[in-house]
Amino acid sequence: MTQHPRNAQLSSEPDRDRVMGALEALHARYRDCNEGRIADYIPELAKVDPESFAISIVTVDGEVFEVGDHEKKFTIQSLSKPFTHALALADRGREYVMQRVGVEPSGDSFDSIIRLDANNRPHNPMVNAGAIAVTSMIEGDTSEHRLNRMLEMLGRTIGSMPTIDQAVFESERTTGHRNRAMAHLILNFGIIERDVEDVLDLYFKQCSVVVTTRDMATMAATLANGGINPKTIERAIEREYIRDVLTVMHTCGMYNYAGEWAYTVGLPAKSGVSGGIIAVVPGQFGICVYSPPVDERGNSVRGIKVFEDLSRNSGMHVFETWHQTGQVLNHIDEVKDPSPALPDTTQPVGDATVHKREFELEDPSEMN
Repeated sequence: MTQHPRNAQLSSEPDRDRVMGALEALHARYRDCNEGRIADYIPELAKVDPESFAISIVTVDGEVFEVGDHEKKFTIQSLSKPFTHALALADRGREYVMQRVGVEPSGDSFDSIIRLDANNRPHNPMVNAGAIAVTSMIEGDTSEHRLNRMLEMLGRTIGSMPTIDQAVFESERTTGHRNRAMAHLILNFGIIERDVEDVLDLYFKQCSVVVTTRDMATMAATLANGGINPKTIERAIEREYIRDVLTVMHTCGMYNYAGEWAYTVGLPAKSGVSGGIIAVVPGQFGICVYSPPVDERGNSVRGIKVFEDLSRNSGMHVFETWHQTGQVLNHIDEVKDPSPALPDTTQPVGDATVHKREFELEDPSEMN
């Protein structure tokens, strides 16, 4: 495969057998992991197979490595947020977006409605309040026009036009009371300027786009490749906004796990409650791991384990400077040893919205 001239300074193409061996070892190590639970607060997500597990890597030269259920389709959910952030930046510019959405980690769960920042903005585009605000910035004369522009942008990063899972969309719209509360809160502060229900419909459709791990790895590789899809060689995202998107992914993409992720994995990343995690090695490749059971923060349990092992064994952490001399994939070994567990120094932070209640609230009319 011919390398792109901009990547000629990197070492030779990765050894396919070495990379596939590492991915197969990781898949075998964690396929029987039974930790985590399906994010069933969206009823349609409760129907997915918890055993689904896939890993896909796409390089900036378009080479693909994948194992497991990589053809399994799932809804994109919050994995869409970096890409709609990029579209809003292209549509409105940095100043407009920054006036309405910050770039600071919130320290709260992804769907927190507890507080905004000191300027009454959502903390960043990766939490739900910020993502709803960002979605409201997508330009278009009509609701259909805005939807088509969003789908076309996602399609450029995937390499084919995506579809929407209508059942998931309806499920999200019917049960999305918390997101509706957030939208009204930021409407109150002038953050969004369109009809709330119109904005939420677009946001719920955005989250209901259907993808595979290869699709998501290609989208991540597009970010790694300066906004150019490595498969189609089509510009999908304006290059000037790639730095903005990757920076916010690095500091905020894993919600209230972002600090520990930065410490152990060290890559710009984004998770979603459907069980996907994407990460970007700038200039080299994008990777997606999909496994539906998530932890209390809404991050895929198997996904985090895979990324921690990969980072430890390949030096892909952005602050391991030795890997800058060549492609990270050339450093992947057999991944013999799992990453050691870090001591738990945090307080439990259960999130009642990731899973349904374990009990029914009493009917006040029946109380004494």
